[in-house]
Amino acid sequence: MAISKIDSDGIVSGGITADSLNIGQIGGRRNLIINGAMQVAQRGTSWTGLTTIGYRLDRFEFYLGSFGTWTATQSTDVPTGSGFANSFKIECTTANASLASGNVGIIRQPIEGQNLQQLAKGTASAKNITVSFWVKSNKTGTYIFELYDGDNTRQVSASYSVSSSNTWEKKEITIDGDTTGAFDNDNVASLYVQWWLGAGSSFTSGTLNTSWASNVDANRVVGQVNLADTVGNTFQITGVQLEVGSVATPFEHRSFGEELALCQRYYEVIGNGADDTFASIGSAFYYTSSSMLFPLRFAVTKRTKTYTLDATSGATYYSGYRAGGMDDFNSFSITRRRPQCCTLYNDTEISGTQGDGFEITLNSGSAFVAIDDEL
Repeated sequence: MAISKIDSDGIVSGGITADSLNIGQIGGRRNLIINGAMQVAQRGTSWTGLTTIGYRLDRFEFYLGSFGTWTATQSTDVPTGSGFANSFKIECTTANASLASGNVGIIRQPIEGQNLQQLAKGTASAKNITVSFWVKSNKTGTYIFELYDGDNTRQVSASYSVSSSNTWEKKEITIDGDTTGAFDNDNVASLYVQWWLGAGSSFTSGTLNTSWASNVDANRVVGQVNLADTVGNTFQITGVQLEVGSVATPFEHRSFGEELALCQRYYEVIGNGADDTFASIGSAFYYTSSSMLFPLRFAVTKRTKTYTLDATSGATYYSGYRAGGMDDFNSFSITRRRPQCCTLYNDTEISGTQGDGFEITLNSGSAFVAIDDEL
């Protein structure tokens, strides 16, 4: 929108635009996607031999169902001049050129229902949604982007093309609002934002569904190329934004600290020996002479109180430094879960004086402790 510019004599002499005012990024929080710039990688930056479902870069799940074998990395290959420093890259290392009916490959992010209420889904005022992203692949052809409503088993698909091999391309897709089926207002996954990489006939044998409708698997991924058909095929994505409305606005860049905190609601690393062997991760005490308790308060309140402990175990992976000595132990267990805190414990591998306190440190480059509350 241009704003008329009036000179001192009251004469209109052109227009003031968002660009001329240097306000290319308009408005406040718009992006419903977390970690769309692929900055945060708490679990690591490289994985090999992938054949099953799992989160890789924070909040992005690589969903594989008999879809070959893959590596995944946080790449520094990005579109020139885009303002991004990282992308999520996958590469096929074992092909599946002939997909069985139920085989699938997807990159996706689930979103809590309580974060989607502004879409007014299921009402006469349902809002349109626009997704924008940068994509790069050596395999040209048709790809499918999908929104899947898990609360009401509804979905809508849109096709887009990778036109040039190994070239960054920006895509913008607008999907009409859905007047049927409101999202639950809770902390459970309601919407799955999905980039398909390939699928078997169970998902491709019908007619592509381009308007919201009750799910029919055969209509979800019609026309999609099979990225798994050749060793060395790659797919990269960055700059992912999902927003209310029919216009793709400039990407909402958040600080690394903000993005990390949003990610830590779902996954928080307490200690990683690969980053800092012998790092202290907190203080514990002997509850009895043969059991220790480690009260742990999180940096960010978790989504639920049913999260799990994601920790490695191994000979003397952890140490407890106390007055006059040190105890090595191999593992933690978890109890007393609350969204803000929990207690880790070990009651099989240590001995000391009841009531004594000690400092817990990592004792191996392989030691790793995290809290997992992903959708």
